[in-house]
Amino acid sequence: MAVSRGSNEASYLLPPNTEDWEEQGVPDFVYGQQELLWEGVQWPRNAPCLPDTLPLPRSRFDSAVCSAWRQRMELGLFRYCLGELQTQTLPGAVGFVAQLNVERGVQRRRPQSISSVKQAFDPEQFNFNKIRPGEVLFRLRREPDLSGVSQQEDILVMINVSPLEWGHVLLVPEPAQGLPQRLLPGALRAGLEAVLLSSHPGFRVGFNSLGGLASVNHLHLHGYYLAHRLPVERAPSEPLDPAGHLHLLQAVPAPGFLFYASGPGPDLEALISRVCRVTDYLTDREIAHNLFVTRGAPPGKTSPSSTLTGVRVILWARKSIFGIKESEAFNVALCELAGHLPVKTSQDFGSLTEAAALALIQDCMLPPAQAEEVQAALVALTAQEEP
Repeated sequence: MAVSRGSNEASYLLPPNTEDWEEQGVPDFVYGQQELLWEGVQWPRNAPCLPDTLPLPRSRFDSAVCSAWRQRMELGLFRYCLGELQTQTLPGAVGFVAQLNVERGVQRRRPQSISSVKQAFDPEQFNFNKIRPGEVLFRLRREPDLSGVSQQEDILVMINVSPLEWGHVLLVPEPAQGLPQRLLPGALRAGLEAVLLSSHPGFRVGFNSLGGLASVNHLHLHGYYLAHRLPVERAPSEPLDPAGHLHLLQAVPAPGFLFYASGPGPDLEALISRVCRVTDYLTDREIAHNLFVTRGAPPGKTSPSSTLTGVRVILWARKSIFGIKESEAFNVALCELAGHLPVKTSQDFGSLTEAAALALIQDCMLPPAQAEEVQAALVALTAQEEP
């Protein structure tokens, strides 16, 4: 079902009768480059920034996601009803945002059996072709622009039935193709542009590789709203190559490789190509990784103001972990490395300290010697780019 750019929120809502859901079809959310918000998005100075209380008018994308997501929650399509999560900023230099999310720790789907970062897609395992029709919100489709850049895949936007936070969705490229959980340029482009379609400064997108705590081996990215600034938005960095294409992010839970784009067109396309070359390198060498996309300051700047001027992509190479460590306060994946800690139990939430959080995260990172080897290899890989 095609939906024009002038359509209202009701276009993405399900009919009242369950038997009509499949007949309705998946609505299209079609957007153009002019809807990508590169400037003017900022944090409010003294007010919460929940998706429903934006200080600025909600974008068309935010309206579509929030209205459809809320309806699916009211219809009981999630594994649990997500209320306002108890939240605290841990004392210390990092500024961890910890949230108590007991239901996710207990009720989320068990991770699949994974043994390799390069594991092939298995249609017999759970995958996103097996979900209920009502879990899909809409199809994200980009209009071709004058530069000839167009998304190669249509992206299904669907609810995560075990949400981390309000508005938690999955971006799934062409599910019927059965793509394994390996980052592709079209998927990354969709994730970057989803962040830019939102006028909410706390809408972020991320990717977990196999071995990096991806629980489903079917290509997908996560997107969700968090009404709090995170350390990775404004942490300082140092350039690793003369051209300034690759930076090392510092003063965060774990050092990560920083990529940045300040505008559309060639700048954004170069970032997508650069990041996917790096993730291909890591995947081919069985090195697990996590990726996080957020609005933030240019490399080398800390941006103390509330204005967000571009998009940061942070990539962490880490130890492979297959399965979930049930005894830990939190599992280390894309949001934890960015400074957002969904904690599983009230006891851990009440006792968690910055030092304990850093120790858990550090335990998942590569040993120093291997981390240095990876950094040198990525610098060399970046230097091979055409000027």
